[in-house]
Amino acid sequence: MNSKKSQVQGTLFVVATPIGNLEDITLRALRVLKEVDFIAVEDTRHSMKLLNYYNISKPLISYWSEKEKIRAEQIIKRLKAGQSCALISDAGTPGISDPGALLIKKAIEEDISIIAIPGPSGVISALSISGLPTDEFLFVGFLPSDPTGRRKKLQKLAVETRTLIFYEAPHRLLETLKDIKEFCGDRDAVVVKELTKLYEEILRGRLTDLIMLLENRKIAGEFIILIRGAERQKVSFTEALNEVKLLMKRGIGRKEAVKRVADDYGLSKKELYDKSIAIDNQSL
Repeated sequence: MNSKKSQVQGTLFVVATPIGNLEDITLRALRVLKEVDFIAVEDTRHSMKLLNYYNISKPLISYWSEKEKIRAEQIIKRLKAGQSCALISDAGTPGISDPGALLIKKAIEEDISIIAIPGPSGVISALSISGLPTDEFLFVGFLPSDPTGRRKKLQKLAVETRTLIFYEAPHRLLETLKDIKEFCGDRDAVVVKELTKLYEEILRGRLTDLIMLLENRKIAGEFIILIRGAERQKVSFTEALNEVKLLMKRGIGRKEAVKRVADDYGLSKKELYDKSIAIDNQSL
């Protein structure tokens, strides 16, 4: 035990824990939780369920909410003194729509060794079973809770072509789905409820259908929303070249102008750049 423990002293382990089902934890995560000197937890009451399940008994320090800044300093002090710490959140990976990012940043600033212990992820798990495009996606996390802020954010995201992923609280789920439909259109969407838990449910369909379905039932639990990205507008190379020319007249360099237009319409940057040069040479 001593030889193993010497390998982890003075290290911050960022440990992913189950998002629901307690069996979704890696052997490596369990080993690290048993070997570290102490565990930094979001909520001691919540984390004790997991630790008791696996008969892990370690000193705990809570960094929940407003305590995070003060506790981060205390944890850093102990790390610098040579102790090892496992950082966990209530569910999933610390720092990803969860507390923990502040402590990780401070550890980096203090040149403390940080090791990731990967594991469950609500975002990736939901995406993998969604049936929506997975090659590119944008994880937004929680949208602003106030209606004005939420709508402003969705207005910007309406043109995003990647699959969009949101977390949402049950009491705002319907409002958010309606706002998404208003600003992004009636797209294919997936609503994942209570992922990996007893009442897990996956709803797929157009936003209109999902809204109608959810309006007629009691909404409770944790939700992940995924929606198909916006379809790229199809334009000819001539139209695309005209946009490049217009951007260049506004003072944007050719390379950047080509990149913007090619990204917007899914065109080849090289081909667009070469044609842009060729047309300019012809006009000389």
